[in-house]
Amino acid sequence: MAEISIIIPVYNGERWIDSCMKSIASQTLIKTDVKLELAIYNDGSNDGTQHLLEKWKEYFTSLGVTFAFLSGTKSKGVGAAKNSAVKISTGRFLCFQDIDDVMHPERLRLQWETAKLNISALVGCKISRVPANSTPRFVRWANTLTNEQLKSQIYTSNGPTLLMPTWFCHRSVYDKVGGFDESGYGTPEDLIFFYDHLDAGGHLVRVDEELLIYTYHEGAATFSIKRELIWKIQLDRLENYVLPFWNRFTVWNAGKWGRRLVRSLSSSSISKVDAFCDVDKNKIGRTVELYCPIKRKVVTKLPVVHFTEAKPPLLICMKLDLTNGEFERNLKSLNLIEGVDYVLFS
Repeated sequence: MAEISIIIPVYNGERWIDSCMKSIASQTLIKTDVKLELAIYNDGSNDGTQHLLEKWKEYFTSLGVTFAFLSGTKSKGVGAAKNSAVKISTGRFLCFQDIDDVMHPERLRLQWETAKLNISALVGCKISRVPANSTPRFVRWANTLTNEQLKSQIYTSNGPTLLMPTWFCHRSVYDKVGGFDESGYGTPEDLIFFYDHLDAGGHLVRVDEELLIYTYHEGAATFSIKRELIWKIQLDRLENYVLPFWNRFTVWNAGKWGRRLVRSLSSSSISKVDAFCDVDKNKIGRTVELYCPIKRKVVTKLPVVHFTEAKPPLLICMKLDLTNGEFERNLKSLNLIEGVDYVLFS
């Protein structure tokens, strides 16, 4: 049995395999007595993936590292591929790695040491991005979240607050959730697993060092996921885990996205909305009528107030880091507690 299994799903990963494998071979734990294992599922690739994996199997075997891989004849999707890789693994701990990303040499050691102290946690890390500055707002967000925000900022379009390519955990964390959703192409299996982990009482921990180079490219699986599906999954969880505990609330943003959010809520949640709040002088003081084309009627009429007059809790439908800090300064001026007095849904 291995101590750590590195879980890698691969689909047509020929161009990335060598750099990924070299980064794993450079791990400081390779030179220790810690038993490591690569568990790779080749998800029906039709390029040179199989041949390259066979070459790297010889190399890692010579280092004393177990190299288990299984190949499918037809692609089953990312969730199923991850589950298939986990099934052929034996490690007490699981390190999830995408084939198009690169580990820093201390990744396994630092996350393993942290996970041993946090058996029920998903352990992440900070990232860097290549090409450099390809998604600067996303990287800033992921790398600067506080421990509290790891659990509170879980309804933004950025997805899980611990990025999936950085996940490391005890096998019991995976077993408790029961694996990844296998619906296939276009499914945000990481977000679904992330929510299920939290709902099962799981914890979140981030090693505050850059331990992974997260590659940005147009062929990445993340681009196959529709924002509409993420919106629905996040909205359903908001309706089940946040709004039932609020008697009344205000929606920050009287514009397009705030109105869309209110129209998307259940009837019981809509009835709890007191008002919109905003900073736009052209909107403040007006009344917004929200018409539902499906029901063919106005579902609610809401006043628009200045944000300083809004009564918490607030459901904030604003994207972060887009207004040169103006929104963030306005929010900070209210001295509210995130996760208690307000929730970001953006």
